[in-house]
Amino acid sequence: MLTRAIAAGLATACVVVFGTVAQAAEIRVLASNGIKAAMEDLKPKFEKASGDTLSIDFSTAATLRERIDKGEAFDVAVLTDEAVDALIKSGKLSPATRTELAAVGIGVGYRKGAAKPDVRTGASLKQALLSAKSIAYTGNGASRPAIDKMIAALGIGHQLESKSHLVGPGQAPGSVAKGESELVLTLISEILPEPGVELAGPLPSDFQSYLGFSAATGAKSGKATAAQALIKFLNEPAVSSIYKAKGMEAR
Repeated sequence: MLTRAIAAGLATACVVVFGTVAQAAEIRVLASNGIKAAMEDLKPKFEKASGDTLSIDFSTAATLRERIDKGEAFDVAVLTDEAVDALIKSGKLSPATRTELAAVGIGVGYRKGAAKPDVRTGASLKQALLSAKSIAYTGNGASRPAIDKMIAALGIGHQLESKSHLVGPGQAPGSVAKGESELVLTLISEILPEPGVELAGPLPSDFQSYLGFSAATGAKSGKATAAQALIKFLNEPAVSSIYKAKGMEAR
């Protein structure tokens, strides 16, 4: 019944957003890994409703921001609030189209079948990190500053140096699934979709940091109408349940 209700809500949203289907366009999207699971779920729904197609490239917000700054062509960027605001300031994104979509916190993941670590308090999280043989997190991920700050506050930076695996964009949860790392520290929305990885829990409130994601059209996009229709679709009330299912909260 819930699935039917979601489908009905999305169908209604599509009618409101699109009305009659115009000539199809291919919309190029650059999106952060933190919102990847939701975007992958929403992609076929948008394409079916609009007749347009989405070409989505996922990476870290920092990597995508650098590529945009270097002049890469795109129509819509779905990045962290910080990255979107910086790109608006530099003239790469259209300020009038900036739209807040969802937010997510940082969590701890572990390999399915292993003993679940206790991360409910600062003390138990500290012990879990010290006991782990290896810990993965993304080198230039948006969650990295908060993770570094937490490790420093726990006073265990030196102890974790030798067992911290700084991996490339989107690779941290997979590192745990493959058995290369015992724990992963990253956004909850990146942990939940990974096969073979379980969420131990969010970081304790004292160390938690929430990242917001926003969308905006490229200042030089030649597909402004289709791009804005996509952003409107991503912000429809009916989509909030999909964000929630992926560990995020609509804004």
